[in-house]
Amino acid sequence: MEERSSPDAVVLEGVRKSFGEKVALDDLRLRIPAGCICGFLGPNGAGKTTTIRLIIGIFRPDAGQLRVLGQSDPSQVKHRLGYLPEEKGLYKKMRVRDLILYFAQLKGMEAGRARQRAGELLEALDLAEWADKKCEALSKGMGQKLQILISLIHRPELVILDEPFSGLDPLSRDAMRDLVLELRREGRTVIFSTHVMEQAEQLCDRVVLIDRGRKLVEGPLEEVRASGGRSVLVEVETEVEWARLPGVIRVSASGRQADLSLAEGADPQQILAALVGQARVRRFEVRSTSLHEVFVRAVGGHVDADV
Repeated sequence: MEERSSPDAVVLEGVRKSFGEKVALDDLRLRIPAGCICGFLGPNGAGKTTTIRLIIGIFRPDAGQLRVLGQSDPSQVKHRLGYLPEEKGLYKKMRVRDLILYFAQLKGMEAGRARQRAGELLEALDLAEWADKKCEALSKGMGQKLQILISLIHRPELVILDEPFSGLDPLSRDAMRDLVLELRREGRTVIFSTHVMEQAEQLCDRVVLIDRGRKLVEGPLEEVRASGGRSVLVEVETEVEWARLPGVIRVSASGRQADLSLAEGADPQQILAALVGQARVRRFEVRSTSLHEVFVRAVGGHVDADV
């Protein structure tokens, strides 16, 4: 029998997981409220996938407590979970529609309802014309969308997506983004892992920053960004020496545009005055620092270049 749900879809308290001598997670504590989009962020090898596999019941924690949809054993609520793994694969000789119906029936769906739901999702993800083709005919991006469709066919309460945007072209990424936002509008909880901070900033209500198996930062997106201080987004008409501007501690520049991270107490007006002395300023926007910058500061500089 399932235990009564709590306002939190997922709770981890002091969770530890090791593989031999390798500690994958160390005293991990986090809460994911129901109905939100939560990003698991961090470089490759940070512990994101291990955390996801604990949540869906593939792994068991060595220590600590885990609750998923109010249940301490995730296998008891597996019919309420949808999971897209990072390592993806399809039965290549099966037809697309047959594959969808096969997985729908594994999830306990009645055949007629499964066919209706499959048609809806095939249309939403622009795969309808491929329904009677074999999976081996699909491109990498279309195969990715098909696996997303399979993970959502039974309308899961908690959806877990491991690197869902990997391999998608820009139009497919937009479709995936819209699908994730629709899940939130329906009141479902979405967890997705990524090492691309811009994706999290576009989608997430809440983020968890993980590195080397430990949680560095957790909270609502805007609070996490605000914790990193202020930055200035600048665009100028000619090249300038960004590093010599007063109060700037880090520069992320591309040509004539730059995101300037400010030291505590720095005066943006002094920066603007210094810029005006060097170039014509087209844009000058003071804002909370980027999620990328928050993460770089949290890990102390040892971070993959694409994070």
